[in-house]
Amino acid sequence: MAEKYELRRFRAVGKDSADYAQGTAWLRGVGIGFYDEPRKDEFVDKIMAMYRVDNREMTGVYQPDGVAAHSLSADVPVATFATLRKDLNIGYGRQLEAQLVTAVTVRGTHRRQGLLRRMMTEDLAAAKADGVALAALTASEASIYGRFGYGVATFERSIKVDTGPRFRLRHEPVGSVEIADRKVLLDLAPEVFARVQRAMPGSISRQEAYRLRSSGTLGRDGSEDEAIRCALHYDAAGSVDGYVSYKFAGWDAKPYTMEIVDLVAATDAAYLELWQFLGSIDLVERISWQDAPVDDPLTWALEDPRCVESSDQRDMLWLRILDPLRVLGARRYSADGTLVLAVRDSLGFAAGTFALAVSGGVATVTPAPEAEPELSLDVADLGSIYLGAVCPVTLTAAGRITEHAPGAALTARLMFAVERSPHCLTHF
Repeated sequence: MAEKYELRRFRAVGKDSADYAQGTAWLRGVGIGFYDEPRKDEFVDKIMAMYRVDNREMTGVYQPDGVAAHSLSADVPVATFATLRKDLNIGYGRQLEAQLVTAVTVRGTHRRQGLLRRMMTEDLAAAKADGVALAALTASEASIYGRFGYGVATFERSIKVDTGPRFRLRHEPVGSVEIADRKVLLDLAPEVFARVQRAMPGSISRQEAYRLRSSGTLGRDGSEDEAIRCALHYDAAGSVDGYVSYKFAGWDAKPYTMEIVDLVAATDAAYLELWQFLGSIDLVERISWQDAPVDDPLTWALEDPRCVESSDQRDMLWLRILDPLRVLGARRYSADGTLVLAVRDSLGFAAGTFALAVSGGVATVTPAPEAEPELSLDVADLGSIYLGAVCPVTLTAAGRITEHAPGAALTARLMFAVERSPHCLTHF
């Protein structure tokens, strides 16, 4: 990186601290990168409070020698980067701590200076040195992060569901749904999501913002969102095991539409019964949801699956493996077998040849520098197949994985499968 730039790392502090302004100026830099409207001071205060709860580390790149006359002040970074650590469900309920990367921006006038590469590589190196085995992010641009070793690991889609006369589910309720005050989600949302976190491969534990937004405590403009409504699902014993928060799109929107803000269900019954509730809302003709799973039980439970109109299927979670021995050894596998994997890594964090042997679902992983590889792949592709959402056979057909032993890609597909389709409900 050119000498004219200085990289600083810091964490959010309270408003009474002399360093508070550093965080607010950093947040302004993020807003510039994502074209956000300037936030009011009260909203910024709430964001910084959430960052403290999440123990988020912020990185900014600055011009210490001064800025051009009339341009943005030197305290506003020209590039930003942030991280926090949360648990990732890697299948069969097993959790692995991940370095979550977010708020990545480089101001257009300061690109091609190596700023992103330095922020990313230094952070990955520090995370690995601190014992973190993998990193994760969600990408606003799909072409950027593969060169840093990230691979697409889960997907999501947007759906619009016709809740007119055709909307009928093949499901007999085993619990019940009741309307509740939205504020109950401040306490209940984390409790319900903790159960989902234990059961859903690909799930990442949530940051503080989720309970605030789901409950309407923090709207998009920083004030309370009074339009948010809430319904809870109770199991047969009367315990809450699911919820949905939602809001009406307005009488000007045709057909009349209810938008899902957050739908979290710890059981299959809770999921379908929350949908039965949504489909019964009076005067509403459509339910829209931006974060729906690709492999969705709703579609198969409907008598008429064409009630679901799917669009904008997209990548969601990207994984970057830093320590193959730990990452491969942490998983439980769906089929026994052996594989020798030759992993390429242009950044050097995860390169090597590794022997994976699975017996009874339990893995033994060892370095095998002298072994003949059965599969050769980039670390990004290893990240893609790790949660079972991307098929090794498909990547082999695409030329991304090289199969040296016939059938090795199919063996990998069977071994890396997880107990249900991976889905990540947590954006960051």
